[in-house]
Amino acid sequence: MIKIDIDDRDVLASLNHLLSAGADLKPAYQDIGEYLIDSTKRRFAAGEAPDGSPWAELSPVTIERKGHAKPLIGESRRLGVEISYLVLDDGVEIGSPMEYAGVQQFGAKARSFSGGKSPWGDIPARPFLGLSGDDKTAVLDILQEHLEQALG
Repeated sequence: MIKIDIDDRDVLASLNHLLSAGADLKPAYQDIGEYLIDSTKRRFAAGEAPDGSPWAELSPVTIERKGHAKPLIGESRRLGVEISYLVLDDGVEIGSPMEYAGVQQFGAKARSFSGGKSPWGDIPARPFLGLSGDDKTAVLDILQEHLEQALG
């Protein structure tokens, strides 16, 4: 059996600093949140889900009502702009405060919301929140950078 004892204050200080940085990932979560906001907004410009698939087309009735055919771009254009994140102790949440965000993300059956009084038929899911393959790589890169900075 081989045993190595390290009695070097600089090495121990670096290890302790790394452990401390690893215990407080909130700065990394903040960077991740900022990145994901930008990534989500780029999806709106591209009209695609995190997996790269295009959003379902609008119905002819909706196109006539809106005057354009671009999915998830409503009259106020707020859904694609009002994306925010919340840093937690153990991660980061990203979402939209718009009350109809869930309907757009997951879809809905006709008259299943607004007290059954909505004028729309079935609304297909048009996922805009989530991680693409590039997003996953970027998140890992942000975490790695954070830990490397801790080694300083």
